[in-house]
Amino acid sequence: MAKFPDYKDIYVFVEQKNGEPAEVGYELISEARKLVSTIPNMDYKVVGVLLGDNVKDKAEEVIAHGADKVIIVDDPLLKDYSTQFYADALTQIIKEFKPDSFLTGATVLGRDLAPRVAARINAGLTADATKIDIDQDKVADGEALLLVTRPTFGGNLFGTIVCPDTRPQMATIRPKVFDMAPIDETRTGEIIEFKPEWESTTPQVEIMETVAKALEGVDITKANILVGVGRGAEHSIETIKECAKELGGEVCATRAVVEDGFMDKDVQVGQTGKTVRPSLYIACGISGAVQHVAGMEKSDMIIAINRDPEAEIFKIANMGFVGNVDEVLPLLVEEIKKAKAA
Repeated sequence: MAKFPDYKDIYVFVEQKNGEPAEVGYELISEARKLVSTIPNMDYKVVGVLLGDNVKDKAEEVIAHGADKVIIVDDPLLKDYSTQFYADALTQIIKEFKPDSFLTGATVLGRDLAPRVAARINAGLTADATKIDIDQDKVADGEALLLVTRPTFGGNLFGTIVCPDTRPQMATIRPKVFDMAPIDETRTGEIIEFKPEWESTTPQVEIMETVAKALEGVDITKANILVGVGRGAEHSIETIKECAKELGGEVCATRAVVEDGFMDKDVQVGQTGKTVRPSLYIACGISGAVQHVAGMEKSDMIIAINRDPEAEIFKIANMGFVGNVDEVLPLLVEEIKKAKAA
């Protein structure tokens, strides 16, 4: 017999800003669809949860991205993110609809919201996860137990966490670790508008002014081509920048390079940096430590340059060159220039 018969379906919080849903919500919906496809006999649905002001018109978009149902809370109090009102609304939705699992992006907003909601409903929460599965051994018992994997000990180990005794099972999951499925505008689904009962409409925190942060540099998570600098290539950074420029790409780095002061934290890739999924990733002098690989291993094409033929990076690379970066990379730059001139 099912342990939690009243709880069902996988819910995904669709984060939005200024009425525009963030991609991480759609990435999680796509992954949730894959999960429910592994338990067809349980008849689970994927449900998107959208909070905001004047966001009703986004419901069909959420369905087109894979949701079977969308629960909307459309209220002026939710125009800007507020821990108070967002946590109140989400807590009431969970208590009303009883989801079996609830997934949230591990963004600044998600990392603030999810633990507060989990504490209110006395649920388990796995933070900053990079992989989710369903324990197929439990399905026969009518239980969709999530296996949530996250890095630990600075990324040196990965732990798989389960929450067998409370519902919903909650997790915040890093952006870019899952694929976002193509939009299917022919999909149809149910749209439910939920009205919370606010304990108070007086904000505990009042926003006096919002100042947009000046964007400096580039967002490497959106780059289609990346050239990565490892400790073994710190002496070749100028050549690496030239290579990235010729390819129309950007430069990124490992944590070691950032800590050594050669690159900024904004371009760090890995468990303690950003997760990227470019079409092409050229790893220069990167050993292939698990902390870095976890942030770039889903790149479409990985080319590795390393003088150590036993380097771990070659195990995930589609193409590898054994040699010093300062010898191999200039040859690549020269060939790129020839190809562009042809």
